[in-house]
Amino acid sequence: MQKFLSGLDKLILISAAALPFFMAVAPGPMNVFAALLIISFLLKKIIKHERLFFPGLLGLSLIMFFLVTCLSIIHSLKFIDTLKGGIFRLFTYILVFLAMAHEAKDKRFLKWIIISSGCGLALVSIDGIWQVATGKDFIRGYEPVLNIGLARATASFKDSNVMGIYLSALSPLGLGLSLYYFKGKNKMIMAALSILSLIGVVLTYSRPTLLAVYIALLFLAIVKKDKLIIGGLVLVTLISPFAMPRSVKDWARGLEYNPLRIMCNDDRIAIYRNTLRMIKAHPIIGVGANTFMKNYRFYKEYPEYRNVVTIDYIYAHNNFLHMAGELGLAGLSLFLWFVYLLFKRGLAIHKRLKDGFSKTLSLSLLACIIAFLVNGLTESSLYYSRVAVLFWYIAGLVLALDKFQTRGEYRSTASTAGLEGVLDDAK
Repeated sequence: MQKFLSGLDKLILISAAALPFFMAVAPGPMNVFAALLIISFLLKKIIKHERLFFPGLLGLSLIMFFLVTCLSIIHSLKFIDTLKGGIFRLFTYILVFLAMAHEAKDKRFLKWIIISSGCGLALVSIDGIWQVATGKDFIRGYEPVLNIGLARATASFKDSNVMGIYLSALSPLGLGLSLYYFKGKNKMIMAALSILSLIGVVLTYSRPTLLAVYIALLFLAIVKKDKLIIGGLVLVTLISPFAMPRSVKDWARGLEYNPLRIMCNDDRIAIYRNTLRMIKAHPIIGVGANTFMKNYRFYKEYPEYRNVVTIDYIYAHNNFLHMAGELGLAGLSLFLWFVYLLFKRGLAIHKRLKDGFSKTLSLSLLACIIAFLVNGLTESSLYYSRVAVLFWYIAGLVLALDKFQTRGEYRSTASTAGLEGVLDDAK
């Protein structure tokens, strides 16, 4: 039995490490590794008779959120869609969250997570650069998206904004470690990776992605009291309106420099207004998990905002409105409660950690969560099957670092010892 459990540990490590990298390649292998992670994790818990959920309010908030998702089936237009794409999908995401929180427990595990995430960032960014330069990405043959005269990179993703969600959710990891932990050669490697990922972010021309990375970096700088980075961000804010391409300036002028219209576009604002009508009609438990797109056409106002005509089958392009539409204000409130408790626990873990590496890593992971949520202000990123699991994956890692508080496994001199030395296997 011990050999079998050891084999499960290895499979969990391989699956968890492979997930962020293969997310950059295609949904097929990503889903395979997610399934292997979940199955291995559940088998291990069953054999060892260990509990799944965290005790206390954090676990309670997650259980209640899942129960409201189940209850939303009452208003569902199609029960099978709510069961399969709503309840079951959320259950798998929660299991990924729990697997990462329970199983990321040594240096070896974290080493492979960081390497895999870095390779995924590099792959997507290089692919995006290649796509814009040649007209096709080298992984799946996708062409760049053309908007207002700009070639927007998508890499192996079908949309520039989805590529942006992936990059913005993982790039704070490299930014935090390169700025506030690594030294020498390691710092140069991680800084090069961070710059490469920022180039990828810029090539998406996704406003929410740029804002997400900006706020994540600002969060890191404020917590670390880094006046140089804060000043640099202020300078970027002042210069960026003048450094934009001519087509972007003309487009902004056409929107009367209205910040809401620039960030969201008129079509998104129209969708938000229609979504509010949906929420008003079903304020408690919503229209049913995974049925927003099927219900949307029934709540369109006529004429729509600024005479925009939105299609009948569409995402809300806002995580929180999308969630309120499907799960009602009850579901949204419970999710926000979970996020609040997650950040409260994450900040408490960060405060108690003494080792420089684990302390910086915990802060960087919180910045990743912030970037994902900020991007979700204009995207339904929690509902895009290609990238939604990233939120739960990173959230699990935030809690996993609680196990490193008293172990003293990271040496303070590791920052000059090379990446392998920094994340050496525990002896």
